[in-house]
Amino acid sequence: MENQNLNTSQQTLPNATAVLVLGILSIVLCFCYGVVGVILGIIALVLSGKAAKLYKSSPSSYTESSYKNMKAGRVCAIIGLSLSSLYLLYFIVVISFYGAILTSMPWEQILNQ
Repeated sequence: MENQNLNTSQQTLPNATAVLVLGILSIVLCFCYGVVGVILGIIALVLSGKAAKLYKSSPSSYTESSYKNMKAGRVCAIIGLSLSSLYLLYFIVVISFYGAILTSMPWEQILNQ
């Protein structure tokens, strides 16, 4: 009986589901030039930090499953942020490489022919 009373008084951790969804989306959308995944990953990490502070202040007030969802979302956000950052860095290197090639070409000779 006591466990049932405790379970009904517990509530879900705010933004736990949002953190999980944003973390998963940051992984899925990491190859959209890296920008979308970085933004979603940062938002998920900020929300998970706030949710973790709430849970640590009073763990008995929130359900353990919502805390686990928040932790899983945080891990997904870290993975998505890492992948997105690497892809963004790769994209910047490729653009600067092509830019360097195009600026070093003898355009005057090519256009005068």
